[in-house]
Amino acid sequence: MTRDIHVGFIDERLKKAFDKLEKGKFEDKELYQFIDRAMDDLKANPACGIQIPSKLIPKEYIKKYKINNLWKYDLPNAWRLLYSIKANEVLIVSVVIEWLRHKDYEKRFKYKKK
Repeated sequence: MTRDIHVGFIDERLKKAFDKLEKGKFEDKELYQFIDRAMDDLKANPACGIQIPSKLIPKEYIKKYKINNLWKYDLPNAWRLLYSIKANEVLIVSVVIEWLRHKDYEKRFKYKKK
């Protein structure tokens, strides 16, 4: 039996922010297209990103979203899409947590000193 694969957003606020990109200026529309393409890739293969080691998952994500895995999908123009995978016997869901510029990603994961 194959499992259904879906992609969603962690909350309604993030979904609205994504929808707003589509109607924004050129850079916003471009980012919308990058994320939309990434979501198509995640529907085809939820593990197409790079899994972040458990010890590097920001504690705020674990506390706020109660996740136990985190993945990074590299978008064009130095953007990063962060998502988690939830699964059961019937369904796999890639849950988009946020997108951010590479420099903000480095800060979030403490790869660079401030």
